[in-house]
Amino acid sequence: MAFSEVGTPAKDFSLFNQRGEKVSLAEFRGIKNVLLYFYPKAMTPGCTVQACGIRDSKDQFAELDTVVMAVSPDSVDRLVKFEDKQELNFTLLSDEDHQVTESYGAWDMKKFMGREYMGVLRSTFVIGKDGLIKHVMPKVKTKTHHDDALAWIKENL
Repeated sequence: MAFSEVGTPAKDFSLFNQRGEKVSLAEFRGIKNVLLYFYPKAMTPGCTVQACGIRDSKDQFAELDTVVMAVSPDSVDRLVKFEDKQELNFTLLSDEDHQVTESYGAWDMKKFMGREYMGVLRSTFVIGKDGLIKHVMPKVKTKTHHDDALAWIKENL
């Protein structure tokens, strides 16, 4: 499956966040830019490094009029534990049936130690206030994700 493309409207969705509240992408249209990122599993080493980088950059994203939403196939219960353990300060969304992840092209065949399986492709979409996809990061480095995203947003939005 191919990733959603730059210049196309971001696919709207409604998912439950870590507090069990329904969050819709449409809520931010015309108000905020959105950094939407997909990650495989809460509380794993790479996903924790990635989330903590975003957490520590919250003020910088806010200065750029950007909210962060992170999507994984984890349950709401697991997300609240992740938030509490890492003191996260942004929205975590539960996509247990991975329909939203699939709609963005972030669910595909993966390989690990010779085994193939379907899973989340660690990827990011920058969505402008107009609801259009402005940038796609198809492969994200967990350690520099926050800096890479901030740099692109500063230069382009």
